[in-house]
Amino acid sequence: MDEAGGVAARGLCKVFNPDTPDARQALDRVDLDLAAGDFAVIIGSNGAGKSTLLNALAGDIALDAGTLAVGAHDLTALPTHRRARWVARVFQDPLVGTAASMTIEENLAVAESRGETRTLALALSRQGRARYADRLASLGLGLESRLTTKVSMLSGGQRQALALLMAVMKRPALLLLDEHTAALDPRTAQAVMDATLDAIKGAQLTTLMVTHNMSHALRYGNRLLMMNAGRIILDVSGEQKSQLTVDGLVEKFHLLDDKMLLASS
Repeated sequence: MDEAGGVAARGLCKVFNPDTPDARQALDRVDLDLAAGDFAVIIGSNGAGKSTLLNALAGDIALDAGTLAVGAHDLTALPTHRRARWVARVFQDPLVGTAASMTIEENLAVAESRGETRTLALALSRQGRARYADRLASLGLGLESRLTTKVSMLSGGQRQALALLMAVMKRPALLLLDEHTAALDPRTAQAVMDATLDAIKGAQLTTLMVTHNMSHALRYGNRLLMMNAGRIILDVSGEQKSQLTVDGLVEKFHLLDDKMLLASS
């Protein structure tokens, strides 16, 4: 379902618990443009608005204001299930995004049939199974020989790799990665990250990835975004991004955070 054109979000606003003492501005007039094929990584402290931004783009929360367009399509008023034609997401929790009671091949068939009227039985053809095995083999986890295994029998890393594969099967116009390796052990996390890069590069997917890993933030993607208090306070790319270090990034965050506090006082 990959279509030409980038992503344009304008004036995204979200306040949780409005008109109460617990009111919190989670998104504060966020503007975000992603060119087709951009791979942007988002960092920021807890509560900065990173996951709220992904929730807003996926349609999982209702915005107070703002618009979202993917290519020529206005997604602003569409609920999550209708945005799924253009937007795919992989969550931090390996248990989310797959159906535990179904087999690996059934999960892949459902993902491949998303937005179409064909039945699961039709998707599970001999050609379909061969195609799924080829895709699974690219993960290097041995899942290609376990097509009929229930997903509930998989490890967290295997399940997360499957969730990633399901998310990219229809070549979404926007791929959202919400700390999708954070719950995995280091070796498995790297394997899933390698598979992620292969999928993004292979299909030239426009991608937005949230991470708390500063090394990943510097190593991956062509753009780096920093959020704080519901705003994007830093957006760097190219040579400017390549020259950043972890220490320099942390220092820049504290400097920008102090400036925001002074401006709001």
